[in-house]
Amino acid sequence: MALGKTEVYLQLIESVIKKNKTAIVLVPEISLTPQMVNRFLSRFGDVIAILHSKLSIGERYDQWKKIKENKIKIVIGARSAIFAPIQNIGIIIIDEEHDTSYKSDTSPRYNVKDIAKYLAKINDIPIVLGSATPDVCTFENAKNGEIELLKLTKRANESSLPNIEVVDLRQELANGNHSMLSKRLYEEIETNLKNKKQTILFLNRRGFSTFVMCRECGFTAKCRRCNVSLTYHAEDAKLKCHYCGYESKNLHVCPVCNSKNIKYFGTGTEKLEEQIKKNFPQATTIRMDIDTVTKKNSHEDILNKFTNENIDILIGTQMVVKGHHFPNVTLVGVIAADGSLNIEDYRANERTFQILVQVAGRAGRGKEKGRVIIQTYNPENLCIEYSKKQDYEMFFNTEIALRKQLKYPPLCDIIMFGISSKNEEQVKNMANKFYSMLNKNIKKYSLPIELFMPVPAPISKIKNRYRWRIIGKCKLNSKVIDVINKTLEEYYSWGHKDTRIVADINPNSMM
Repeated sequence: MALGKTEVYLQLIESVIKKNKTAIVLVPEISLTPQMVNRFLSRFGDVIAILHSKLSIGERYDQWKKIKENKIKIVIGARSAIFAPIQNIGIIIIDEEHDTSYKSDTSPRYNVKDIAKYLAKINDIPIVLGSATPDVCTFENAKNGEIELLKLTKRANESSLPNIEVVDLRQELANGNHSMLSKRLYEEIETNLKNKKQTILFLNRRGFSTFVMCRECGFTAKCRRCNVSLTYHAEDAKLKCHYCGYESKNLHVCPVCNSKNIKYFGTGTEKLEEQIKKNFPQATTIRMDIDTVTKKNSHEDILNKFTNENIDILIGTQMVVKGHHFPNVTLVGVIAADGSLNIEDYRANERTFQILVQVAGRAGRGKEKGRVIIQTYNPENLCIEYSKKQDYEMFFNTEIALRKQLKYPPLCDIIMFGISSKNEEQVKNMANKFYSMLNKNIKKYSLPIELFMPVPAPISKIKNRYRWRIIGKCKLNSKVIDVINKTLEEYYSWGHKDTRIVADINPNSMM
């Protein structure tokens, strides 16, 4: 019988525990499901500690106390579990190692993989990095022999990979179909319902409409504190900012021209849920996104309902993608595969490929072969094509060639300096001043850093702070870090107190 990666982890941990050692297992928070935890508990019993952000202070204290008292053999948790005070560690496992949540974007900024490597070095123990779609930098290290590469060539329980079909939404529009569902996806959902099988519909945008605009004068409702459009949420009839949490009442009359010709554009999971309930009233439907899992245990409740086959159709964002095993799911529909392709980030192709392969992997995990429908306006995109073939190495070879040509990681490191201030003119001046100081030090110490001119960030204002950025490319070493720290110290010795500068190494987002 073929083994899934979780079973491989369990067997590795068993061998470590037999040697009277302990283990840390890191998973993206989104994957830390009761389903996954129960599998460890059933294998190892109550020698497991669980650490994640949803624990109360008291619950977290109890877990840390048990770890400190050496009552725990296995720590399972999200990013911060790497700091658990566990003794006599024998192995560190990082599941879904490509996931962006392993890097902290707030202070203190750190990448959990770097900390894990340090712990492994000082304890002389192995790290296991697991993923069906590895980070391009990780796989390049494996190709170069810096990491041992092991492959699982078959799915767990010998189940076959799903059939994947790509639907061209341009053709759907040409045929007069303006629905969120292509004809093929609609037909497949109907078939699945008749066969009493389950369906997952994936759309990585929450809310009802992504922006609201006046059709007369073009006014768009934007956040007062951020330079972004407000998203309409039909459930509570409010406009919300997904960056700072600002809320306002729904727009019925344009505040500029007093027109009532207000139009809602774009789609989110709320709107998809409404359409599914309208098209398939006989189906039981549930939505899973950040808006539906705010209450304690709500995440667990939704998954339990779906696992127990009380729900026909699960609609969700990336929460539905990671770490779930639903044997009765035979159909997965990707509503809009293009969203992540169009972001201003050199990893846009990588992120799109990863999420498409991950969501496709939810289909056909039981006895019946799965089907996946990917809807896109760019079916000729190589990223979409490789996702259809589920060919990681073909994707990697194309992507690494492009990065070598354009000099992006892993060929170099990206350093992004984020400059922000409440004063628009001041942030521009400070960004240019810091750029001059850094450029001067780069030349002074003869550092091979390619430094780009300061520009406004793609999202130029968040939480009332105007944002600029400076990007540098180089191979990071101690000398480069020393010069960056020296320049920051020089800046803060005279710089305006309201202006903040943050240096982020290989940031998750270039926005």
